[in-house]
Amino acid sequence: VQLQAFGGGLVQAGESLRLSCAASGRTFSSYSVAWFRQAPGQEREFVAAISWSGGRRDYADSVKGRFTISRDDAKNTVYLQMNSVKPEDTALYYCAQDSSARYYNEKYYMRATLYEYWGQGTLVTVSS
Repeated sequence: VQLQAFGGGLVQAGESLRLSCAASGRTFSSYSVAWFRQAPGQEREFVAAISWSGGRRDYADSVKGRFTISRDDAKNTVYLQMNSVKPEDTALYYCAQDSSARYYNEKYYMRATLYEYWGQGTLVTVSS
């Protein structure tokens, strides 16, 4: 299984950016996917998750109302639409795929240990 995250870049505060996570290697539509981020000198933190069916989406409080996670199973891709970005959104963004097929952990979706495969990360820098 391979995950590739891309779409990062330098944007100004208030602008928008869309990240993509392309997956290969197993039936993409059977697995939940999440985005995490890690800012310099900080621990990795949960950003958003989408269930394998697309029917459940969860967000960190810090991005709720600004970011939207979605998936296109025909393209084996998950997206993270980032609107009204802030300087504190600056981080390396990772996508990750759940280890369990056709299952979404509604209680622990925010835990990094739940996810088996990780992309290499894409850097988002927000200037003020």
